[in-house]
Amino acid sequence: MIITCSPLRVSLGGGGTDLPSYYLNHGGFLIAGAIDKYVYVNIHSRFVDGFLLKYSQLEETTSIDEIRHPIIREALRLVDIGARNLEITSMADIPAGTGLGSSGSFANALLKALHAYKKNLIHPYQLAEQACRIEIDILKEPIGKQDQYIAAYGGIACLEFGRDGSVTASPLAISEETLFNLEDNLLLFFTGYSRSASAILKEQDETSAKADEEMLENLHFTKEIAFSTKRALQTGNVSEFARLMNVHWQHKKRRSTGMSNGKIDELYGYALSNGALGGKLIGAGGGGFLMFYADDKVRLRHAMRERGLREVRFRFEFEGTRIVSHDK
Repeated sequence: MIITCSPLRVSLGGGGTDLPSYYLNHGGFLIAGAIDKYVYVNIHSRFVDGFLLKYSQLEETTSIDEIRHPIIREALRLVDIGARNLEITSMADIPAGTGLGSSGSFANALLKALHAYKKNLIHPYQLAEQACRIEIDILKEPIGKQDQYIAAYGGIACLEFGRDGSVTASPLAISEETLFNLEDNLLLFFTGYSRSASAILKEQDETSAKADEEMLENLHFTKEIAFSTKRALQTGNVSEFARLMNVHWQHKKRRSTGMSNGKIDELYGYALSNGALGGKLIGAGGGGFLMFYADDKVRLRHAMRERGLREVRFRFEFEGTRIVSHDK
């Protein structure tokens, strides 16, 4: 039996510049942090032939080609799994479609487990690239690369996306005091509903690919916000970081009509009047989690709880995708 886990993530600045339609022409930059909420994958051999897959659905097939789950099917093909008697089970601390990068984390955890099954060693860079190959190149999902990379590496990282398709991941150099301030004062609240990132990101991807001036200016500005966020965090200026989160969110909403809605806007304004210095919706938009940096976290926590929002407390996670158990 092999068990792996891969962390979910929050974006701290620059999200959206990791889509190929943008960075292949202009280069991208963002800051993301892995958190201590995970996707788990369990693989073990069965005593009968066929694949037994347990996720939000249940599948039992006799061949890889018959598998309906696209990531599982393509991961088995990519790693060249010869066995036909595997049971694969996945679980997650947070539901899919909530903006925390669960799809990329799942792909990483699955690939890590399959490579362990074949006794392959794989570097985090290779792991992230294989996950991106499956989701972006093979399955043609209109998504970026931040989820796969931050899940593979862990920590709080600066991710640079080159025009040649390369990705450079480097840890964000912040003090221990700044790290503790972020962990103590960043609050995550579930809006109460999930959504598919693909539809919202597809609109941005197609508009960027057409070199739409308004979209490109928005993403150029978003990238500059990410560089400003980096400077603010490296100097320990968390108030400036919170202000930049708010600026980022106001520009992010302009990318798609599905990015926000009346309920999200109302909750966001309510949070700012009850102890939040700045915040944004995590992920592609349309639902999922609101994240705020709080000046008065007790007041904010009580205010959002009164509105029926559930808080998910978290810490940053510095190990990345890894093997939890390998019973040889």
